[in-house]
Amino acid sequence: MRSAGSGRHAPLVAAAGILLLCVAGRARAQEVQAENVTVAEGGQAEINCKLHQYDGSIVVIQNPSRQTLFFNGTRALKDERFQLVEFTQKQVRIVLSNARLEDEGGYFCQLYTEDTHHQIAILTVLVPPENPLVEVKEQAVEGGEVELTCSVPRSRPAATLRWYRDRREIKGISSKQEIGKVFSITNVVRFRVERKDHSSIVTCEATHPALRGQRKQTQYVLDVQYSPTARIHPPQGVMREGDTLVLTCAVNGNPLPTDIKWSRANDSLPERALIEGEVLTIPNLSLLDNGTYVCQVANKHGRSSDQYVLVVYDPGAIVEAQTSVPYAIVGGILALLVFLVICVLIVMVWCSIRQKGSYLTHEASGLDEHGEAREAFLNGGDGHKRKEEFFI
Repeated sequence: MRSAGSGRHAPLVAAAGILLLCVAGRARAQEVQAENVTVAEGGQAEINCKLHQYDGSIVVIQNPSRQTLFFNGTRALKDERFQLVEFTQKQVRIVLSNARLEDEGGYFCQLYTEDTHHQIAILTVLVPPENPLVEVKEQAVEGGEVELTCSVPRSRPAATLRWYRDRREIKGISSKQEIGKVFSITNVVRFRVERKDHSSIVTCEATHPALRGQRKQTQYVLDVQYSPTARIHPPQGVMREGDTLVLTCAVNGNPLPTDIKWSRANDSLPERALIEGEVLTIPNLSLLDNGTYVCQVANKHGRSSDQYVLVVYDPGAIVEAQTSVPYAIVGGILALLVFLVICVLIVMVWCSIRQKGSYLTHEASGLDEHGEAREAFLNGGDGHKRKEEFFI
């Protein structure tokens, strides 16, 4: 009986075995693939799960905490930043908006059949740096050193900081500190400064993979303090009685002096003198106003002064005209003129001597010819020659 029963059920067992093999073969044929994604903080990321030989089995997408985001196209987690934008037999695509650092990790793409198939898409969140912060340790003074600190309090991975001055890189000392998943970066630079460096620009530059070749820069304008200088701009021409004297004291310095003092050496200023900051005005000049006028300025780094000697002339006085041409240039021009005159005289004398010598030579030649003829005549054609003296 048992063998007969076994014979009757044999076709059913064989059919069931064939069905299981087909299901197993179909399950093994289905595959799922996932791609890793990198996104900047605050940006948008796409998580793709590619399906191969998909037959409608259950597809589940889970976040790094193994919470289900979507179950066969249906939202399971109430996080509106995740949106299912595509669900086909070839691909499941999810878009994450406003990515956060805590979103980083592995996202599971699972295909449920008799055997579970899954792939993990790694989401990496970069934290780009903000514009660097530049601070100065203490006030810069001419002849001393200035210390500048550039910092980026938050980046991932750590940003790279560089200093530039006049388009040239200057080396600083860099350091970083890890705070949770992000890094705080600083770079300190020191260099000597002079008054000519005041208002020049030093740039701190941050580079980072999330910036995609762009740079974050912060420019710092150097504030170098230095002692003041004073210079009086004198009036043009001579000053005569009745004229108005206007003197301007040009002042420089950092901090800029605001208290400008006018005075006259060994005497007081005329009562009618008018002072308006850096300008001193004395109307209706007289001979009593002659003297040395002084402009004095000061700041916390030093003092400076300049002076002007006033000479007031009578209205009818003849004063040697002033010229703006330097005496050295005038002397050079005169010397050149004298040299040219001497050269002309030498040429004229030489030409005169040459012409006179030629005349005397021809005249002497003529005297010789006439003398020989005369001597022949006196001797009566005799061949004897006598010596005769001729006085010219």
